[in-house]
Amino acid sequence: MARKKDKKRSGCLLAFGVVFLVGLVFAFISIFGDYINGNKESFGVLLVLVLLLVFTIVAVVISEKIKKQRRELLLEIFKALQLDVIDLQMKEYDKEVIVKSRQALANYTDVKFFKDTDSFEDVSRILENRKNIVEKIQVFLSGNAFADRPQYGAVRNVLMNYMQRIRDYRVLVAYVSAAGNRLDEKMLHIVPSRTEYLISHPEELMTKGEYNRFLKQQSQDALEEKKHSLYNRVNSIIDYANDAREEMVVKSRVGELDELGQKLFSNTVNSIQKVKKIDSDEWGMLESFVSTIDGQIHKIVQDDKRIQEYYASEDFKKIKETCSLLTQSQKEFNEYIAEKAQKISQLFGTRIVRNETQNEDTYNYIRAYRKSITPFTAEVSATVFGSAENDPIGYIIKYFYPNKSQYTVQIEKLRVLIEELETLKEAKAIIDNYKKEYDQYIQDVPDFIMAEDENGFYSRLGLTIIDEEVLNIEYKFTYTSNGGMAQRSFTVPMNEENITELINRLESKLSLQALAKEQRALMTTKLRTEIKERDHYTCCQCGNSIYAEPNLLLEIDHIIPVSKGGLTQEDNLQTLCWKCNRSKGAKLAF
Repeated sequence: MARKKDKKRSGCLLAFGVVFLVGLVFAFISIFGDYINGNKESFGVLLVLVLLLVFTIVAVVISEKIKKQRRELLLEIFKALQLDVIDLQMKEYDKEVIVKSRQALANYTDVKFFKDTDSFEDVSRILENRKNIVEKIQVFLSGNAFADRPQYGAVRNVLMNYMQRIRDYRVLVAYVSAAGNRLDEKMLHIVPSRTEYLISHPEELMTKGEYNRFLKQQSQDALEEKKHSLYNRVNSIIDYANDAREEMVVKSRVGELDELGQKLFSNTVNSIQKVKKIDSDEWGMLESFVSTIDGQIHKIVQDDKRIQEYYASEDFKKIKETCSLLTQSQKEFNEYIAEKAQKISQLFGTRIVRNETQNEDTYNYIRAYRKSITPFTAEVSATVFGSAENDPIGYIIKYFYPNKSQYTVQIEKLRVLIEELETLKEAKAIIDNYKKEYDQYIQDVPDFIMAEDENGFYSRLGLTIIDEEVLNIEYKFTYTSNGGMAQRSFTVPMNEENITELINRLESKLSLQALAKEQRALMTTKLRTEIKERDHYTCCQCGNSIYAEPNLLLEIDHIIPVSKGGLTQEDNLQTLCWKCNRSKGAKLAF
């Protein structure tokens, strides 16, 4: 309505100006005619009219120039503010609605407008856009480079007027009779605070059924958001563990990290998805579980970083330098034991090659945890798992020794494996004695180092450490249900008894001719001890003994190597120290 009044006022002023100018022109023509006809008295009036006409023209020219300057300045400011289309926001009203009665006009509200037009989102968007425009102009007016320009004051007033005009959304509601006559109208002003209120009270724009469906969907959305939030937290923990495990120096604790990661993975993937209500008590239990695992994983990683910092310190560097001579004297023994430990893995059956841990939950929310996979682990079905529990050696042969043509070679490797494991067990006791020799050089080592990474500490000093995992070799069978909730596993340790049974089962599968050819007496712990006692714990080649060197590692050697047809019997066995046995290899001793 104000816009109409402004237009009407401007129109009246323009009409008055035109009439005045036309009247002035006609008056000038009339008086000029009198002057030509000899009426000298009209000269003064004519002069006044000429001056008035000139003044009017000059005033019009100056006025147009000022208007042009204002327009140009305004357009320049609009361009600087990236508001070139601001005039689109300056309509008298944004929407017109026609009603058929005066009562309908009186009762028409913004709520009815939104219900009838379904334009709530559009109006909210427009108001948000206008709010941004107002904020831009306010910032501009607080200080800018145009303040010293001519006509800036007038332009500033225009901008302030713009701000007032675009703060709301205007709906013109008109009462139009059946004959098409516009009888009355009113303007609805919808402000941002009103749309914000309706957003927080959606029931005002809905029917009861719509509102109930809205509440149900809102609850479902909140539930999904809760699930995603917890899934994201689990993912962040898994990512943290995946990244940290590669850098850890205490490799024995990587296994703990793996177990925690797998536990987190297994107990959350489907448990989260099964929760049906946003207010379920299960959320508290799940969040508590996730927090516990998170704390344990972070503690392992932080403890490891503390150990890394010590190994990079000057204190450890000094200890290592102090122990360098002792380390050098044991270098050859350390290398020999390291070779033995490395050889162990080459004496096993076929490794089961598998991909890293994968999970396919309903929505693929959880990323895979890259756990360490034991190379001699077979993942089997529930049926096979049950059968393997009843006949473990038989299923070890089925899954890890599938090639019958390799049985002869594998049997020989298993025999060597027994001997190598026995040697490493004795070497481990000797290494424990060597550790005591290092103690005299070690001072002020933090307690947490020896408590959490004793083997790693001595290993960094140069002493070969035999990992318990090398001595405790095992085959493993696991079963995991499709949903990941049920997990079972069992292991078969490769001790002397089980290796012996495995050899016997493999031999029983060979032909009689091959069996007779390959049959040898099996080296046992008892036989090894008997040979050492027979030789008085003395090397048959160099004469060194445990009486002269208490930490001497003795091994039982085949005089004629097995690879050249030698048998495991007393007259073909001798005691050698590790140095002599290492130098002999598979050569014949005469």
